[in-house]
Amino acid sequence: MIPPAPPTQRATTPGRVNLIGEWIDFNGGTVLPMALSQSVSLEMRANQQNQDRVRSAQFPDQVDFDTRAPAAGHWSDYVRGGLQHARAAGWITGGQDVTVESTVPVGAGLSSSAATVVAALKAASAHLANIDPVEIARAAKRIENDFIGVPCGIMDQMAVAIGTTGTVLALDTRDCTHEVIPVPGDWAIAVVHSGIGRALADGRYKARREECLAAAEALNVPYLCDAGLAAAEALPPLLAKRARHVITEGQRSLQAIIALRSGDRPAFGQLMNASHASLRDDLEVSVPEMDEMVRDAGELGADGARITGAGFGGCFVCLIEARQAADWWTSLQARHPGIRRIA
Repeated sequence: MIPPAPPTQRATTPGRVNLIGEWIDFNGGTVLPMALSQSVSLEMRANQQNQDRVRSAQFPDQVDFDTRAPAAGHWSDYVRGGLQHARAAGWITGGQDVTVESTVPVGAGLSSSAATVVAALKAASAHLANIDPVEIARAAKRIENDFIGVPCGIMDQMAVAIGTTGTVLALDTRDCTHEVIPVPGDWAIAVVHSGIGRALADGRYKARREECLAAAEALNVPYLCDAGLAAAEALPPLLAKRARHVITEGQRSLQAIIALRSGDRPAFGQLMNASHASLRDDLEVSVPEMDEMVRDAGELGADGARITGAGFGGCFVCLIEARQAADWWTSLQARHPGIRRIA
């Protein structure tokens, strides 16, 4: 029997940056996200009504809605979906007053949305023993896919449900098997916001995803990462480019795990550089301004730099020797005054 929830429940969930393994989480690849110190904190209190009331320190409006209300295209949908799942699972009953506080930038590709829905699920289940974080992540993915309508993979939800600062999650997206690997002490990971806005709802994410799935279907493989590169090159030109990125990115991720375990920073950095080139040329999700920033990051001393997240703006991530990181950042910001360092 599920015990009743206490009057107030809380949870905090980190944002994440993906170091390598981009656009392959729904293609059966291995990904390497890292949890950030920035986080989403959520508090909920039962209000004994049939309404949920959600407010956030980052948005001016309080949102009230029926406990069975569908998604409304609003930031609160990520909380709304989490609460509805929790009620269906019997974790909570009735309406909730929810307060959200976040230091994860919205629209930067750092999984503020996944962190919010996972925080809602973790808060709603905080009084229960033995809730598997993998199941929390799977539920969060279903909420984003089915309730909100974003056709994402499992990476973001797993990264924020399991990840801890200072570690990288090596995640096989086929079955959610994973390993947590510490970041070497002489590595500095810089997450930099380009100042270029991005959004997944404008159709570009959906189009790239459909092209990858079409390539897998044409090659008769369950996941595009299963395909051979020679067979992929025989596809029509557009699908061949998408498949080439997915297949080579999957290979880079596995090589990156070896470099991370051995502390081989230059090798890891080279894989990041190759990843950016593939995202730029084969998947076509970068923009010229971001390409310039990434190029300058390398010229100024970064071992590796690449766009991160779904692309089309947002953030890029860089690997630098820790003792050089401060001077490197000063030089990069001098060339691009509009950028800001997130982590």
